[in-house]
Amino acid sequence: DMDITGRAKLGIAYAFQQPVRFKGLTVRDLLELSAGEKLGHNELCALLGKVGLCAEEYIDREMSGALSGGEAKRIEIATVLARNVKLSVFDEPEAGIDLWSFSRLVETFEEIRNGTTGSLVIISHQERILSIADEIIVVADGTIRTAGSREEVLPKLLGGEYACRCPQRNGGGCQ
Repeated sequence: DMDITGRAKLGIAYAFQQPVRFKGLTVRDLLELSAGEKLGHNELCALLGKVGLCAEEYIDREMSGALSGGEAKRIEIATVLARNVKLSVFDEPEAGIDLWSFSRLVETFEEIRNGTTGSLVIISHQERILSIADEIIVVADGTIRTAGSREEVLPKLLGGEYACRCPQRNGGGCQ
């Protein structure tokens, strides 16, 4: 058992499925807090650009309820990217994100995956994100159903071998 500070010191970052809102804190403040240093305009542009946001429109905005769910989610992902950690955990990073931003997010994950800066754990149900994974673990009802390489597990997932089955109801046809 380790608290959040201990995990951060080990180089572990976590992006929640539902991002936390911080009234009174600007996007710039949050990114600089995450990075542990002041960030220049170009660095802010690069971080926000990786998640499909324009720094000009966001750096001075407050991290409050005024942001849409998708905007808050993308900014939270940018905070994880700003940390340059050893292990990044993203819980359904695609939730609330539009199609263009989703494509950019997948590209960002591919860049991280192909780089040498750290490892990613992505909790997702999206085939496009699964297709960039090295390893896939299928969990259902709190149990690991299968684990293995993308080449081994993804075809089984897409073919329905590990798909959920409805319980048969009153003699119905659902199997």
